[in-house]
Amino acid sequence: MKFLRRFLIFPLLFLPIMLQAQKKPWPIKVVIVTTFEEGADTGDDAGELQYWVEREHLDETLPFPGGVHPLRANGKHDVLAILTGMTLANAGPSIMALGLDPRFDLSHAYFLVAGVAGVDPRVASIGSAAWASFVVNDVSREIDSRETPHAWPYGFFVIGATRPGVMPKTPMTNNLYTLNAQLAHWAFSITKNIQIPDNHEMQLDRQAWASYPNAARPPFVLEGDSYASDTYWHGTTLTKYAEDWVNLWTTGRGRFAMANMEDSAIAEAFQRLSRMNRVDYQRLMVLRTASNFSMQKPGSTALESVTAPYINSTAYESAWLVGSTVVHELTGNWNLYRLHLPRNKQ
Repeated sequence: MKFLRRFLIFPLLFLPIMLQAQKKPWPIKVVIVTTFEEGADTGDDAGELQYWVEREHLDETLPFPGGVHPLRANGKHDVLAILTGMTLANAGPSIMALGLDPRFDLSHAYFLVAGVAGVDPRVASIGSAAWASFVVNDVSREIDSRETPHAWPYGFFVIGATRPGVMPKTPMTNNLYTLNAQLAHWAFSITKNIQIPDNHEMQLDRQAWASYPNAARPPFVLEGDSYASDTYWHGTTLTKYAEDWVNLWTTGRGRFAMANMEDSAIAEAFQRLSRMNRVDYQRLMVLRTASNFSMQKPGSTALESVTAPYINSTAYESAWLVGSTVVHELTGNWNLYRLHLPRNKQ
C-alpha cells in the first residue's frame, strides 16, 4: 500500500514541470535589440529601451538569466525586447542566450537593432538614423602612431598585411558581416521621409559644423554602415581610419556612418544561430541613430570632444520613431511577412 501511494504521488509532484514543458514557445514576430538603459525601464530619463517599453506597451517583464537585463514583451507575446549590455563581450552572448531560449520560437522573427552611435560628420548629423547593409568588426594589427612610418595615416592595418589600406590574400580574421541589403533598402524606403524631431541644442551645435554639409543638416534618415569596436575611439584621424576600414572590408560597397560597440558581436551570434536553424540571418536589421559625432568639431581638440558631455539630442526618440515604423509594418501585415521577406515595389 505504501508503495502504491508513492507511485501515485510521484507524477503529481512533477505535474507542474510536465505541464510547463508541454507549453508551446511563443511565436515571436519582432525582437527589438537595445544595448543599455539610463535607469528604470519606464518613468525616468530614457535610454535605448524605455520608449519601446512605454510606447509599444511591452508591459510584461520576463526573467533572463542568460543576459544582463530582464526581457520585455507585449500582451500578445509576439513582440519582444532585449537589452544586451554594452560592448561586444556582452552583446554576442546575450543574443546567443536569447536565440537558444526554449520559451520563444524565433524562426520567423525579424530582429531590429535600435541603438545610438557616434556618427561620421561627413555623412550625417546628430539625431539622424542610418540603416546598415554592412557591419564591420575591428580585429586588426596596431602600431602606436608615434612609431609608425612617416607616410602612414594611422597605425592600424589588417592582420596579414604589412601596411594600412591593403587586404592580404588570406586575412586571418573576417571582419565583414553582410546584412540583407534588400531588407535594409526596404526599411529605408518606408522611413526615409520621416521627420525626425529637432531641438534648440542640436540646432546650436550644428552651427559649428558649417564646413560639413551633412553634419549641418537637420536630422534625417539615410543608408549607412556600422563599424563596431570595443574601443571607444574618437577624433579626425580615427574617423578617417574607420572610413577607410569599412571601405576596405566592403570592397567599396559600404560607407562608414555609425560607430558603436555591439553590432559585429550581434551579427556573429546571429550567423551562428542561423546555422542552428534558430533564427534567419536574412531577417536581421541594424538601425543606428546619432547621439554624438565620431570626431571633434572644428576649433576643438579630440580630447576636449571625447570627454565633453553629450548634447541633449533626440537620438533615442529617433530610434523609436524610425524603428517602430518598420515594426508596425511587419506586425500589422504579418500574413505577408511571416514567410516572405519584404521587397521594394518596382
